[in-house]
Amino acid sequence: MISRRVFSPDFFFRQLFDGKSSTYTYLLSDLTSKTAVIIDPVLEQAERDAKLITELGFTLKYAMNTHMHADHITGTGYLKKLLPGTQSVISRASGAQADRYLTDNELVKFGKFEIKAVATPGHTSGCMSFVLEDQGCVFTGDTLLVRGCGRTDFQEGDAKTLYKSVHERIFTLPDYFKLFPAHDYKGFSETTVGEEKKYNPRLSKDLDTFVQIMDNLNLPLPKFIDVAVPANKVCGLQDIPKN
Repeated sequence: MISRRVFSPDFFFRQLFDGKSSTYTYLLSDLTSKTAVIIDPVLEQAERDAKLITELGFTLKYAMNTHMHADHITGTGYLKKLLPGTQSVISRASGAQADRYLTDNELVKFGKFEIKAVATPGHTSGCMSFVLEDQGCVFTGDTLLVRGCGRTDFQEGDAKTLYKSVHERIFTLPDYFKLFPAHDYKGFSETTVGEEKKYNPRLSKDLDTFVQIMDNLNLPLPKFIDVAVPANKVCGLQDIPKN
């Protein structure tokens, strides 16, 4: 059994879900300062998320994306309108517009807490994983899923690069670190470094076997890729709902 640490009492964590795209969104906050960040928001859920943030008395400082998504439109742009003062954040390598661009190992602070933005390309060239070392958790985006990983056959994806990112930047963390992905399609909500090192059916294999697996997935393109990618390049602002 892999030991698990609990979050500190002044750290707020909430996992939210969008059923249409099977996307997890994460709301984090310092309960003392009430300063919050949201990770991988979804356009259709932006009003839900803004209402929750307001009810909890939080001030949303950053709306962050782990990468430029291809399967849904980000809610970042709409949240900026709903909650003025919010800043959009994404990797500089993503190719998307944002108020703040992140580079490898850059720190994002909210209240007393900080997120380390770790470059983990492979699913896309701009993928980042967000590490909170003091809380022992990582938000892995599509780079590493529960018993899976993001595909590597579009958006500058590369299987060898993804394998290296996971093994060098995520699997080197302590086994007890909790991993929270951007998606899940089988009812899982989280995993750990130790579990994925042992049980991930793709990334527990050697590099050559992993590349062979990824080269033979033969998956159809995401249904909304032609809409999502152009919209996400401009922070999702092309498709804000009209009242």
